[in-house]
Amino acid sequence: MIKSQDIKKGTCIRLDGKLYFCIDFLHVKPGKGNTIMRTTLKDVVNGRVLEKRFNIGEALEDVRVERRPYQFLYMEGTDYIFMNQETFDQIPIAKDLITGVDFMKEGDVVEVVSDASTETILYAEMPIKTRLRIQYTEPGLKGDTATNTLKPATVETGAEVRVPLFINEGELIEVDTRDGSYVNRVKE
Repeated sequence: MIKSQDIKKGTCIRLDGKLYFCIDFLHVKPGKGNTIMRTTLKDVVNGRVLEKRFNIGEALEDVRVERRPYQFLYMEGTDYIFMNQETFDQIPIAKDLITGVDFMKEGDVVEVVSDASTETILYAEMPIKTRLRIQYTEPGLKGDTATNTLKPATVETGAEVRVPLFINEGELIEVDTRDGSYVNRVKE
């Protein structure tokens, strides 16, 4: 058990049978009444965000989570097969539990978050930025850097990314895996 005043960013709690991560908190002392903790919680399963207030001293059920690096090996049906970097055990993870799955290629290392008591996988998270090679895009023209115009490009994973006009096929770019946006071109 954890007291409400001990909640910090990244704390995982069980509330109404669901698991939530704290993404923001604020200790509030109103002019009248008791001190409260105002928190922003994110549902582990569906990603829904909820605002919740707790009285100071309220007991909450905390969940111990473990974060471990896993390497993506291959796809089997609808599951993605990952290997634990420490024990070399292989586990399947469903597509909907992986953030940034459209930009994941074989050999990428993701962080898998699991409930320590039940060994249940909560989610897997790609690094925020990843490097991908452009497979197809319309040819760019020299000098097309003055405007902020973007064009569609297909990367090696099959995902489509909007890139500046001067990017050509075969170039290596950096992509933000959270929203699929172009970050910059990478020199080899």
